[in-house]
Amino acid sequence: MSEFLIKGDHFEFDGKPLQIISGSIHYFRTVPDAWDDRLRKLKACGFNTVETYIPWNLHEPKEGEFVFDGIADIERFLQTAAKYDLHVILRPSQYICAEWEFGGMPSWLLKDRNISLRCADPQYLEKVDRYFKVLIPNLAKYQCTKGGPVIMCQIENEYGSYGNDKEYLEFLERKMREYGLEIMLFTSDGSSHVYLHGGTLPHVFKTANFGSKPKDRFRELTTYPTFFGPMMCSEYWNGWFDHWGEAHHVRDPKEAVECFREMLEMGASVNFYMFHGGTNFGFMNGANCGGPKDYQPTITSYDYCAPLTEEGNVTPKYELLRELLKDYRTDKDDLDIVPYASTAAYGEVSLTQTTSLRGSADRLGVMQTSRAPLPMEQYGQAYGSILYRTHVKYLPNPSKLILREVHDRAHVFINGQRVGVIYRNDPTNYLEVTFPEADNVLEIIVENMGRINFGPYLHDEKGITDSVCIAPPNQHQFGWEVYPMELDDLSVLSFAEGETCELPAFFRGTFAVDGQPKDTYLRPVGFEHGSVWVNGFNLGRYWNSKGPQKTLYVPASLLREGENEIIVLEYDAVTEPRVVFEDKSDLG
Repeated sequence: MSEFLIKGDHFEFDGKPLQIISGSIHYFRTVPDAWDDRLRKLKACGFNTVETYIPWNLHEPKEGEFVFDGIADIERFLQTAAKYDLHVILRPSQYICAEWEFGGMPSWLLKDRNISLRCADPQYLEKVDRYFKVLIPNLAKYQCTKGGPVIMCQIENEYGSYGNDKEYLEFLERKMREYGLEIMLFTSDGSSHVYLHGGTLPHVFKTANFGSKPKDRFRELTTYPTFFGPMMCSEYWNGWFDHWGEAHHVRDPKEAVECFREMLEMGASVNFYMFHGGTNFGFMNGANCGGPKDYQPTITSYDYCAPLTEEGNVTPKYELLRELLKDYRTDKDDLDIVPYASTAAYGEVSLTQTTSLRGSADRLGVMQTSRAPLPMEQYGQAYGSILYRTHVKYLPNPSKLILREVHDRAHVFINGQRVGVIYRNDPTNYLEVTFPEADNVLEIIVENMGRINFGPYLHDEKGITDSVCIAPPNQHQFGWEVYPMELDDLSVLSFAEGETCELPAFFRGTFAVDGQPKDTYLRPVGFEHGSVWVNGFNLGRYWNSKGPQKTLYVPASLLREGENEIIVLEYDAVTEPRVVFEDKSDLG
């Protein structure tokens, strides 16, 4: 058993002063077989602590069904951290932001369209309570007071940037204590007093998040009326994340490390966000939103310009950090333990088998019906794409097909022919169309590009979220068949060899790995926009014309010696159905 506490203006661990030098590694952005490697490199660089968020949607993907194995095995991650004598800071609040899908909250919360998020709404608190009742005991046994590595837990995440409900914060604190947490709790917010006012409780330790000007930021934090204890930056942003259509963010290593040095010399405790960024595998990228036509989905890579690359290799920033931290180490003999990951280029693969997404709807989902088209959450769907189908009788031509609110990209078909795409950022929400028959089949496939993870637009339903109208005469369309397609099991698909296929479509191929598999990077050279699966694992999204990301990371543990399967779901355009496996990433 150990004791971690505040003594005046510093921390103490078992009676000795401790300056927390932490690095963020999110277990859910790194495959489990790599956790040991990433944590060992954190220790070898000179850090004494690891920090991670805990996303609710990973651990309760369906309401009442809890998952704690595979990439969700938080206990294995904590055990690995303890193996390297690393302290652990946990951020298990039901909202994490983290550029993660819906800020870590599960999509099924949105099935109740009256629920109020991140406040003391009784319906919301009931669901949080049930989650905490399962999660917190799993964490409590790893507290330092029980002989484990965990020294601190966060109550809520940057709540002052969203709300000011103190009753809600008190509920979270009370439930964490009730279910077994006895270690120090804290909040993290922007350093401005307006954020601290909304996001903190008087008796709870307060930290700040920022990326520059530490003297100014700490001055703001420490002059807040109820501040106490040591200065701490819970997120020192040494890099940044990317949205589709932006340039890849980089930060000069020397400048980033000098800012870090300044904080350490001030005696502050710091969490380096991110030490290893990792990957938004599958459909788990989040999005930002600055307004109705300013939806900004995050790319698959969460490289973050971090000291470790996606495959775990060290960078110049890592080497500068290691040099800086040698004077802060107490176990200098371990300083040179810096193993390097190796990558392989497996070459070109042609994907010659095809099947259409629209034609596979009855394999991928069970048809439901509704009078009006509803968001995918109302049909019990979390991710993937959704197909809406109705019949349209002859109307005056040409007509305007209006999707009053679509989240996020809609592919429109009339009698089996694709007539256009509507994206939620488009300046107009309609297509000029012609209905050639007396009875026409209208089909709309909507792709979920990731729920908003930060700001006032968190309530981000997916699919058709309002109505479908045809003008003239501005007539709402009723009577829909709906196929929710989660795309979580592609083994149900039936492929044909060498046939031309309508888009969106799946393309399948195989490739061989000789010997022990190595990490690699997949470049979808002949494709435009979609997702990729290798041996059934969803690597994430690509969008070649938008960029900046051009390759997808493929961890070695996903591959096997001998034959491997690759499936690409392409929505927009194919010049040649092939991909190339390379030994280097290309983030633009």
